Formats: sequence, structure tokens, C-alpha cells
Amino acid sequence: MRSPISLLMLITLFLLSCHLRTQAQNTNPAQPPTHLYIDVHYLEPGKVTYAAVADAHRKDLAVEDKYGVKFVKFWVDEAGGKVYCLSSAPDTDAIKKTHAEAHGLMPGSIYLVTDGAEAVADPGKDFYLDVHKVGPGKVTAGAAAEAHKKDLATQKKYGVNFVNYWVNEQDGVILCLSQAADSTDVLKTHKEAHGLMPEYIIKVKQGN
Repeated sequence: MRSPISLLMLITLFLLSCHLRTQAQNTNPAQPPTHLYIDVHYLEPGKVTYAAVADAHRKDLAVEDKYGVKFVKFWVDEAGGKVYCLSSAPDTDAIKKTHAEAHGLMPGSIYLVTDGAEAVADPGKDFYLDVHKVGPGKVTAGAAAEAHKKDLATQKKYGVNFVNYWVNEQDGVILCLSQAADSTDVLKTHKEAHGLMPEYIIKVKQGN
């Protein structure tokens, strides 16, 4: 038979463990699931500079934690006035709130995406972003992965380095990031690999 002192000690330890468990739950609340997004800013052609976008990006980084966002990379099309931002976030509202508070430059499009396996970038080559718009519901992540494999099998012939790709199944959009001496080399690779040609291809500067 247990003594009263032993029982008291057991009860005390049990209550203490319950208190510590509750305290841990309160200090580490469950985080909402995050998703990968690319948001696109359509600005005035020729009026966007990499330096200005890098400054806006720094402001995003200063605010992002407040809304559970993590900005990963960005790409700037200085000639066309487009900016592409890659981030992980709980939802599109979190991205909009971060941009709004950080600098007020709001995106015109936000795509929920899945990505591929990222390759190592060559610091000596220019970046190109080509965008395929095949139509809502007309592409799957699996189909895009198969096309990407064909690109990788062909890229050396034209001196191209495909770095990564992102797929939005709902809108049927695929964005491919590559490096090459010229945009025509990227197009030649796509044409020979699988014949799926982008709606447009642009030279971009990358930041992170």
C-alpha cells in the first residue's frame, strides 16, 4: 500500500506535467499550412529597375513574418515592366497584406504553384523566364514534370540550363526558369524536346 506522501508526490508530478504541456501548447501554437505561390506585378514597361524591386523586396522581408509569408526569390523584367515573386504563404490574402503594408505595390495575378527539383544556377549566364498558357485544367504537375525531363535531356545541345519550373493546374500556366546565351536557344530546346512552345519568353534578373 502506497504511503500518503508517495501519493501526494505522484499527484503533484502529474499536475506539473499537465501545466508544462499546456504552457508548451500556448507558446507553440499550430502553424497554418503553407503553399507555394508566384505573384506577378504588371508595371510600366521600361520604368522598372532591378534596384527598385530589390528595395521593395527588402521591405517585404521586413513585414513577411507578421502574415506568415516567406518570400523566396524574385525576377525582374526591366524591359517589359513585369515582376515575379516566389513565396510560400498560408493563402493569397497573406501575400496581398504583406505587399500592401511593405510598399503598396499590388500584384495583378497570383498563381498557386507546385515546383520541380531546382538545378544549380550558373553565375555566368543570363536568366530567362518562359511562360506557357495552355488553358484551365489542361495541364497536370505530372505532365509538366515529363516535359521538363525531356528539356533536361536536350538542353546541353543548345547550351541551356533549365533551373526550375512551376505549374498552376487550375489556370493551366507553366513558368520555366532557364539560363542561356540567348532566348532562341531556350525555344530550340523546347521545340526539339517536346514541341510545347511558350506564349512568351523574357530576359530577367534574379534576386533573393
